[in-house]
Amino acid sequence: MDKDKKRVLFKELELKAKNLIENESDIDKVFQGIVELLDENIPYYDWTGFYMIENGELVLGNYVGKPTDHVKIQVGQGICGQAADRKETFIVDDVTKESNYLACSFETASEIVVPIIKNDVVLGEIDIDSHTPAAFDEYDQELLESIANMLIIRF
Repeated sequence: MDKDKKRVLFKELELKAKNLIENESDIDKVFQGIVELLDENIPYYDWTGFYMIENGELVLGNYVGKPTDHVKIQVGQGICGQAADRKETFIVDDVTKESNYLACSFETASEIVVPIIKNDVVLGEIDIDSHTPAAFDEYDQELLESIANMLIIRF
């Protein structure tokens, strides 16, 4: 996808996510709507989901993609756990080079994880896996961080 088309598409998706977050009263429908919006519109998003912090660990929430064995992840464990622990976005171009990677699928080549943070507390995160190596760039990061920031009004 060329950069100009990607920029336009991502701006449209950001507006649709904003509308959903601000106008849908059912939080479960908000989360499901966001994963579906991203999955249906971005072809290299092969697994799109949320993990939410419950009792100090990441618990799988709404997602689109193949089922995963990782329904609970300790903070600090794997890419998701590191993003929660460090309170920062992680982009991994090649998951096979990560010693701390928790494999959800043998097809996964790259991953981006964006924490949802309110008042310096991680509430959850957006996790995207791609079968394409080095799939994610600054546009993906900006879109997902914008969605994460918009979501904090729902907590």
